This record gives sequence, C-alpha cells and structure tokens, in this order.
Amino acid sequence: MAGYQRKTALPPSEVMARAETLLPELLGLSRSKGSGHSATWTGAEGAVTLSAHRHGPYTDVVAQTDRLRTSRMDYEIQKFLNHLPYEPGDSGGPGSGEPS
Repeated sequence: MAGYQRKTALPPSEVMARAETLLPELLGLSRSKGSGHSATWTGAEGAVTLSAHRHGPYTDVVAQTDRLRTSRMDYEIQKFLNHLPYEPGDSGGPGSGEPS
C-alpha cells in the first residue's frame, strides 16, 4: 500500500470531479463507493481511495493505493495529484522539468 498527499487551491468537489473524469480514462477504474469527500475506484490495475477535505483556503487531498510505489497505478496517481493547482490562479500541471 502506498499513500500520497497534496495540498490544492481547488475545492473538494472539483478534486473529486476531476478524479471521476480522469481515473477511469487513465487507469480503466470505475467508482465502487464514495461520499461527498472520498471515493474508491477499482479495476484491473488495483484500487485507490481518494479523500479531499477543506482546511481554510486549501484542500488536503490524500490518495491510498493497494499497490507498491513502483506500479503503474501509483505513477498515474502521482501525476494526477501533481496536476492539481497548488495556489489560487495556478493552472496546475507538470513542473518545468517534467513532460506534459
């Protein structure tokens, strides 16, 4: 199991909406359960649980996978989290040294 955390300026609802769109596309996962602030997606690549909670101006996003840190799922989850905008006004996306 691996865990990842990211702070973002997006509200929890936007984080979950992006995950709902991208995780099935990137990894072929389907949502198996969820609530307003967390959801679990499962598929052939494994399972990931994503939670998003607002703390002041930022949302704390935590992703837990059932795979090792070297799996394809973990790589894609890290990319997903890195594409969330960190500060208000940021567009999100890879850093200057990372391909898009």
